[in-house]
This record gives sequence, structure tokens and C-alpha cells, in this order.
Amino acid sequence: MPLFWKPYKSDATQFIDSLKQRDPQLEERQRQGRFLLWDRPSVDLDTQKAQREARVAQKPYVYQTKG
Repeated sequence: MPLFWKPYKSDATQFIDSLKQRDPQLEERQRQGRFLLWDRPSVDLDTQKAQREARVAQKPYVYQTKG
């Protein structure tokens, strides 16, 4: 490798690096936000089964009067 070679950093990467330097807690807040939206605990299969069994079938035409 030549002596003047240096690794390339895109503008976006430089911007993100500068954000992280200005706000060190940024990544931790991002992880907390991700946990709120995406990293949910797994679904309880027993509860899911009970909800499915308790479901009431809908009539084909819900606005029809009984007559």
C-alpha cells in the first residue's frame, strides 16, 4: 500500500460518527427505542389459544335484522 493511502469514509458515515461523538448516549437511546417498538417478549401460546377459542363467529351480513 502506498504511504498516502487512507481508508475512505462516506459523508453519511462521517456524519453519524460526529453525532455519536457529540452525544455519547445516542446508541443507548436508540436501543431503548428499538426495544419499545420491535423487541417484544414472545407471545404466550396458552393465552393465544384461549383468545382464539373465545372468538365469536360473525354473521355473514351483520346489518340484517332478525325477522
